[in-house]
Amino acid sequence: MASENEFAKVDLDKMPDITQTKRRLDMLDQRLDNIDSVVTALVERIMKQPIVINMTCPHCGKNIEVGIIGNQKPSSR
Repeated sequence: MASENEFAKVDLDKMPDITQTKRRLDMLDQRLDNIDSVVTALVERIMKQPIVINMTCPHCGKNIEVGIIGNQKPSSR
């Protein structure tokens, strides 16, 4: 059975790789947080007003209008 100290050892040659990987993960986390903030702000803005989508049926040529009305939820900010 391996001792606990064997699992705790870190090769000093791999230490820069570990710090670089940690830095990249932190940057990815920050980017995902920024994307989440932008998408949330966009959805909150859209949900304040009605949206109308106009399409033309490719088979019969009639215009189809779809109205979407959103209810804005209270923001947690």
